[in-house]
Amino acid sequence: MLFSDIAYIDMDFKVKEHGFIGVKDGRIAYIGQAAPPDADSFGRVYAGKNKLLVNGFFNVHAHTPMALLRGYAENMALQDWLHKKIFPFEDRLQPEDVYWATMLGCAEMLRYGVVSATDMYMKGKAMGEGFRDGGVKANFSIGASNFTGDAYPDMKQYKETLQMREDFHGLDEGRLLVDWSMHAEYTSHEKMVRTLAQTAEQYPDMRMHVHVSETASEVEACRERHGGLSPVAYLDSCGLFRTPTTAAHCVHLSDDDIAILAENGVTVATCPKSNLKLASGVAPLARLKKAGVNVALGTDSVSSNNNLNMVEEMRTFALIHKGVSGDPTLVSPAEALAAATVNGALSQGRADCGLIKEGNRADLVVFDLDKPYMKPVHDLLNNLVYAADGADVVLTMVDGQVRYENGDWPHLDIEKIYAQVESSRRRILAELGA
Repeated sequence: MLFSDIAYIDMDFKVKEHGFIGVKDGRIAYIGQAAPPDADSFGRVYAGKNKLLVNGFFNVHAHTPMALLRGYAENMALQDWLHKKIFPFEDRLQPEDVYWATMLGCAEMLRYGVVSATDMYMKGKAMGEGFRDGGVKANFSIGASNFTGDAYPDMKQYKETLQMREDFHGLDEGRLLVDWSMHAEYTSHEKMVRTLAQTAEQYPDMRMHVHVSETASEVEACRERHGGLSPVAYLDSCGLFRTPTTAAHCVHLSDDDIAILAENGVTVATCPKSNLKLASGVAPLARLKKAGVNVALGTDSVSSNNNLNMVEEMRTFALIHKGVSGDPTLVSPAEALAAATVNGALSQGRADCGLIKEGNRADLVVFDLDKPYMKPVHDLLNNLVYAADGADVVLTMVDGQVRYENGDWPHLDIEKIYAQVESSRRRILAELGA
């Protein structure tokens, strides 16, 4: 495809007008202010009038199959939400439920310009098949939990992860990658954490995903259990961060915690909307930035968000941190977009993604600018972050393949997905007696 005469955000997060972006073999092969000499070799020409081309979004903390629980549990504290509603529902999930819910989540992500997810859930084979067929990139994992003192290699999650690795790791030229993960400190035993850390070190091509310091009560209870150590300090003492890690939430952090994250190159996956909805708090972005910690954006699941609209997430990220810090300069539009794109790509170990740059993978999203709330244009990047809507996405491309365009998903039977998810919902609620 050749995007013709289109505005785009370049690798320095500057707006360029009247650009030409050529895609071949899944990668960005040409960027210029005039059509390439061999324009005919790119095939389809996409007219760029009143359009903006951006790199696709990276959602670095998700539980995609929880699309099935959208709106199911509301107005509850986190622990009640988990133990009274979410966990009982999840206990009744079958592999086919996870598959179709993953497909629904993929369709939603593509609709909103999300090209990749860092995902933690259960029933890994069904997840992998859902991401394979759903068309997005994914770093996905089984969130291990354990209270009985088993070593990680003795747990079913270990064997399941190895099978996932065999079936999906590197699939489709690296579109799918398998990670290690544990749910959280408060759902695990120290022996599991230490042996998971040791296991992960044996696989340098895999990464780690974990929930960390989401609530104040989580941090307090961890200190009581582990001799005053915070979740960050405890996980570090167990060796978990020796594997490249994405730590979700990180709302309640001390300066010492932040120093540990920075020293170990841990990415903080901040989830502003979910943390606000569950009243968990707001991550300390100013201190994270000062320490040089990589901060990327995640939505968390739609059961605590309730959508995968990364434009909404990006705007919330920019606004909430200005508000709580009292510093209106804390998050620039370029920094917000970086958190939603290249920072997330780096957290997934995808160095050839996240920016519109020659040679990078063609994960491209087109926004329709022909909207009253996108006029006038003093600065198009400002409009993207503060005025645009996720529904303005009219095309999403992953690795050079058009996966969504103008209300159509060429590779998906969207009506079948809707029907299958509704069937799962009805069956599970009947089993719960709801």
